Amino acid sequence: MLSPAVEDYLKAIYKLQSQSASEHISTGDIAAAMEVSAASATNMVKRLAEFELIAYESYKGARLTDAGRKVALEVIRHHRLLELYLKEVLDYPWEEVHREAEQLEHHISETFESKIEELLGYPTRDPHGHPIPSREGVVDQHATRPLTELDTGTPAVIDHLSDEDPALLRLLEQRDLLPDTHLEVVDRKPLEGLLTVTVEGHEQLIGYRVALKVFVRRLDGPDGSA
Repeated sequence: MLSPAVEDYLKAIYKLQSQSASEHISTGDIAAAMEVSAASATNMVKRLAEFELIAYESYKGARLTDAGRKVALEVIRHHRLLELYLKEVLDYPWEEVHREAEQLEHHISETFESKIEELLGYPTRDPHGHPIPSREGVVDQHATRPLTELDTGTPAVIDHLSDEDPALLRLLEQRDLLPDTHLEVVDRKPLEGLLTVTVEGHEQLIGYRVALKVFVRRLDGPDGSA
């Protein structure tokens, strides 16, 4: 049995690897993601290496082993199924499901996970648009970019949203910036930090700080991806 702390570190390393061009992640980046000191992160990284859940080299960083990746994806699968269950079945506000799932993800059995998945109709995405890993560890990840990087005049659809900040999620819901929503950047005001965006045919201003948390897929490519 692995502790919740170990699972949280593995999950954090997986997410950092997913966002990085390199598979090796520095202990500094891990410490920042976990909001702990560099010394604490280094100690945990060494423990994970002893468990053979990561491969670690002092000047290169850490990367997940196959065993570590399997654990990380299982925890992420629990988390995203729980988010959807909390929203669709228990009627939690969508900005609250992330924090609640963070507490529950370490404690459900595989039987309970299967029951949730069956009840929800075998979903592939959580409420914020993130892919739910399959039981076999397959992740249907789309090529995306932050809304700030979308070219003016390029039609796109919202793929997923950053889900850590409840206040941000409430704002995005108020602005109808939800997964599967069609939008297009029609003007940029970089000195003011603003984008003019058409959302389902309605124009609105969005700040760059908010737009950085909205990840989109272009719709003008042959496969409809970014």
